[in-house]
Amino acid sequence: MNGRGSQWVDPAPLEVSRPRLPWWTLAPRWVKVVLSPVILTWLACWLLFQLGRVLFRYPLTLAVAVLAGWADARFGHGPLALALAGMVTGLAAWWWLHRSSFIRVALPRVRTEYRRFSIYACQWRTVMRLSDLVKRDRGKEYRPRLRSVRSEGWRDRVRVKMVKGQAPEQWDLHASGLAHSFKAMACRVRVRKPGHLELDFVHRDPLAQPISAPALADESAAVDLKRVTVGRLENGKPWRLRLLGTHVLGVGVSGAGKGSLLWSVARALAPAVKSGLVRLYGIDPKGGMELGQAPGVFRKIAFDNGETAVALLEEIAAEVKNRAQRYRGFLRAWTPKSGDPFLVVVIDELADLIAYQTDKKLKERANLATQVIASQGRAPGVCVLGLLQDPRKEVISFRNLFSTRVAMRLDEKAQVDMVLGDGVRERGAAAHEISEYTPGVAFVKVDGKREPVRGRAFHVSDEDLDELTAYVTGVPVHRADVLPFPSERDGGTAA
Repeated sequence: MNGRGSQWVDPAPLEVSRPRLPWWTLAPRWVKVVLSPVILTWLACWLLFQLGRVLFRYPLTLAVAVLAGWADARFGHGPLALALAGMVTGLAAWWWLHRSSFIRVALPRVRTEYRRFSIYACQWRTVMRLSDLVKRDRGKEYRPRLRSVRSEGWRDRVRVKMVKGQAPEQWDLHASGLAHSFKAMACRVRVRKPGHLELDFVHRDPLAQPISAPALADESAAVDLKRVTVGRLENGKPWRLRLLGTHVLGVGVSGAGKGSLLWSVARALAPAVKSGLVRLYGIDPKGGMELGQAPGVFRKIAFDNGETAVALLEEIAAEVKNRAQRYRGFLRAWTPKSGDPFLVVVIDELADLIAYQTDKKLKERANLATQVIASQGRAPGVCVLGLLQDPRKEVISFRNLFSTRVAMRLDEKAQVDMVLGDGVRERGAAAHEISEYTPGVAFVKVDGKREPVRGRAFHVSDEDLDELTAYVTGVPVHRADVLPFPSERDGGTAA
């Protein structure tokens, strides 16, 4: 109540931000007249730059629009309609007669321009604001810039320039929201260079279906140990794994498909194994549940984590040292001309040998032999293919000795960096998001290469393993038939 007895309360003063006028509006008139040629020149250059951006981003759309406008002005509506109908008919015939070339040549440009305009350009500003990726300072809005867009059918590769002060982790936190906003299944955030990101908006998974194992190569076929085909990458290219001069570590939870990787390597090496150029050695601490499906492929094999397995590791470690002594002064690295076979040591469940072993002496011997092979075996022609589920340092302390690392489905986000290296998850290697329904899918990181790749190993069935054993040994495999237990209806006695 004020002094006059009224209940009226004076309103608070209106608080608004003071409008900021451009500096040139406050300049004297003669300054504006003097600077007008410079301003007009700058405006013309800006318009030309914007026109160039549009031409660069939508060349096909603008070319069709200009040609259609010119044809309509020159010949009229009728001839233009006939020309468009002929063009559509020709494209339809191309699609029908040679679909692969149409998808490779004609479709990507059209799809890229359409998706850039309809999916990204039209709602980029709104999505950035609602995702809290826009910054404001002194009444001015700073928004991430949409750079190039390339549509590959199953994914869109969108390049973005971040706002100053932003970090890739901020985009990683909003990746799920960005995927839903742009109608994608997933969004992977990858750093291209400081201040620039590449977003992969995945619309469908090209590796969702199992990939059948290819037919075994002819016995005379040469095997390139630097490019062993074990599956297919998500871009459609073969997944080739290097074995010569490296060691391979495969990590994944139970059911992630580590066996697919193992047997895909064995099938790819089959011609060399049969000719004697390559020898496979196997250790399966699970009693042979995995390697016991095709034991004839291996030169020697152990089905436990005890004395037999450790002795086999020590035998191979001794061979490594023996070869190093014989090659000294003659060879810097193994070649087929050395006369020695290339050795591949397959260890399923590596942790059972080097971490979970209850016998302390056997554990120390296994660790020592494995580290000797992993640290010294690359040049003498020995490769270790180790598979395990737990990548922690206390389980395997010498992960750095494996130059090629394969991360299959993992439980935790932190495990991705444990397996593939620090910062790899920020470049798109989301192994912790691999579906349990896609065994064999993995992210692969090779030392010396910055970017990880995603692929899926071949699905190797029991029939494929029988074919592999018969191919290597020359003896057909006959599996026992499993008969149903007799019931009372069949004349038997129930248990």
